[in-house]
Amino acid sequence: MGNFNCIKHLSERVSLIESDQTWIEGNAIQQLHHTASLAGMERVAGMPDLHPGRGYPVGAAFFSSGRLYPALVGNDIGCGMALWRTELDATRIGADQLEKRLGNIDGPLDASWDEAVAQVMASQSLQGVGHEHALGTIGGGNHFAEVQQIDEILDHAAVAALGLERRRLVLLVHSGSRGLGQAILQDHIERFGHNGLIGASQDGADYLARHAQALRFAQGNRELVARRMLDRLHGGGERVLDVDHNFLAAATIDGIAGWLHRKGATPADAGPVVIPGSRGDYSYLVEPVADARSLLSLAHGAGRKWMRGECKSRLSGRFTVEQLIRTRFDSRVICRDRQLIYEEAPQAYKPIDSVVAALCDAGLARPLARLRPVLTYKTSGECCR
Repeated sequence: MGNFNCIKHLSERVSLIESDQTWIEGNAIQQLHHTASLAGMERVAGMPDLHPGRGYPVGAAFFSSGRLYPALVGNDIGCGMALWRTELDATRIGADQLEKRLGNIDGPLDASWDEAVAQVMASQSLQGVGHEHALGTIGGGNHFAEVQQIDEILDHAAVAALGLERRRLVLLVHSGSRGLGQAILQDHIERFGHNGLIGASQDGADYLARHAQALRFAQGNRELVARRMLDRLHGGGERVLDVDHNFLAAATIDGIAGWLHRKGATPADAGPVVIPGSRGDYSYLVEPVADARSLLSLAHGAGRKWMRGECKSRLSGRFTVEQLIRTRFDSRVICRDRQLIYEEAPQAYKPIDSVVAALCDAGLARPLARLRPVLTYKTSGECCR
């Protein structure tokens, strides 16, 4: 069952998954305790990538009974990771050629994609939801799409079962519901503030219906981003997995029926998942272990080490923008927003090895493969925010 010392009980309701190598900011711990005091909150669990958010921590799961909290999920409902296997030969194409083929994919899809957009909207039951112009776009902040190469296979049978081969590049897309999720949260805050909703009430049912739309929108968006990129890169592909890490769902934990909120937490009960590092670090494909001690959740990434507002002042004297667009792997980062390139620099994030090791040591995950970045796309301009 793993090393119990990696799952620390900070109080009756608060747990934290960490090891001696995990760096957790004190303010994030305070936010974790604050969420535990909300009405109806049964338990909260911080992941190894825990860091402070806007009032509530990121990298955590929250389990409540009776009452659900849209503000805990936040504005990017359905944000998650989709992994696609591609037909691109890793031995025959490099970052320079990929970047040249990709070009600028910041703007909305053009008319040639109308049929594909219509198909996605129909398959995801999104007619009348709005925000169609955002489908197929990555967005700003920590969202990205990354062409990766399988660097090391740790479980050959499991990786082969997913249809992945070392000689073929893979594509990881990290994005969410774009403006739709923002509109849903804003409407909730205007009506109810940060107060939760009774899950069995009409208001609760109305929010859950819109939340479900946002989840479908986010999945459809990631599909169109992937297809758009593969079309530009002249390579076909198929989706291997698509997993949300910002959402809530009905759940039963230790015999209690309630609501499981995940804010930057990957579900451990939905099959294999990718836990990405920063854009200058590895990502890991892992097999989760569903465990009530972690509220059936895992870390969703490396987790921020520095607040966004302090990154440029910390790094601009040491690195130029030109230096930050190349990584230690000789991979390339497409990000022509000068502020964002500093905010998203690898130095601003925790080492992914420390995060994954804490999960594995706790018996919550088993690594299947390590992925190395080749080309990361964030923005070709300054219109992604």
